[in-house]
Amino acid sequence: MRFPHPLIEATLLRRYKRFLADVRLADGTEITVHCANPGAMLGLRPAGARVWLSRSADPKRKLAHSWELLEVDGGLVGINTAHPNGLVAEAIAAGRIPELAGYATLRREVKYGERSRVDMVLAGPDRPPAYVEVKNVHLMRQPGLAEFPDSVTARGSRHLAELQAIVAVGARAVMLYLVQRTDCDRFALAADLDPAYARAFAAATAGGVEAIAYACRISADEIVVDRPLPVVR
Repeated sequence: MRFPHPLIEATLLRRYKRFLADVRLADGTEITVHCANPGAMLGLRPAGARVWLSRSADPKRKLAHSWELLEVDGGLVGINTAHPNGLVAEAIAAGRIPELAGYATLRREVKYGERSRVDMVLAGPDRPPAYVEVKNVHLMRQPGLAEFPDSVTARGSRHLAELQAIVAVGARAVMLYLVQRTDCDRFALAADLDPAYARAFAAATAGGVEAIAYACRISADEIVVDRPLPVVR
């Protein structure tokens, strides 16, 4: 995924009310930008950090700028949670995720379960459909170890249970953890932050749900799904 226009470098002042952040531009101007990330962003809100912004040409937007990237501990982190599904779909089409290769069609945001939408469904002749749920990952508390979730996610636990139910009726289900960081080499669950999610993950994988993790290559020009990471149990 290439950014359509050059990103704008700024300095983070603070993030607040979930979807807002204040930054200082290179010329000293302070502005409020949209933070497209409803999560806790644990460890990703240090005042004074270098950040990169995109600017929308839509005159109807209340905030013209969106926070895209953050530099932390010398690495880049993609914080925009609107991107992972598109990044994964792009990577599947390019053959960069072998576990999801060989399907003829990909549909996005498909209704399933009791009250959910799965991020994508892959289908092809002579094979069961694959239901793929994508989770954005940007938590790192130990060097090189990406973790999910960064806060309690009842919705995430429900998704795992619904994927497990899909397997029970003969489909394939894949939980894909997309690590939008350049400094991680393995992935694990943050079971101490959400024990219920860890239990749901254990039940789902025991019931046939597949769990894979991929890291991204990130620059101020583009974000690309780059390489698989081992899932540490």
